[in-house]
Amino acid sequence: MKLMFVILLVTMAIAFAWNSMPFIKQVVHFLLDPTAGKLLDFNITWGMILIVLVITFITTLAQKYGTDQSELKKIKEEQKVLQEEMKKYKDHPDKVLELNKKQLEFLPRTMDLTTRPLLYTAIPFVLFFRWFGDYFSSMENFRFFGLLSWFWFYFIATIIFSTILRKVLKVY
Repeated sequence: MKLMFVILLVTMAIAFAWNSMPFIKQVVHFLLDPTAGKLLDFNITWGMILIVLVITFITTLAQKYGTDQSELKKIKEEQKVLQEEMKKYKDHPDKVLELNKKQLEFLPRTMDLTTRPLLYTAIPFVLFFRWFGDYFSSMENFRFFGLLSWFWFYFIATIIFSTILRKVLKVY
């Protein structure tokens, strides 16, 4: 949990320092303008789809190889067994409460296992988000498909790509 807190503080500091420390902004623009920026300039919708796919793919790989997948699979299976028992005892509130307590015991273990990839993805993610903000702020009221801001387009596309990639790569 301490690691998660430190990562959160560092990413927030970077996000808030974007305009007050121009060096961060200049370096990110130097790296992303000729790559992701050119892709968006070529075709904004397909460019954004490709960028989101690449970011989601890298994030998914970090989750797969940055976590103990066998342990996560075991936890998921144990939770599934508890869910089935809870269905059996749905008319017995005391037993359901006891099973709920057992299920909550998995939370700290799961958090410990799943926060490690944040070390590799949190800061680049924040930098990309700040860069997207700069890139799309230069366009007056741009909307993907006439209705979605860049944030909502990114958010929806990430959910879709993440679901597909997690299934294909068997990430738990």
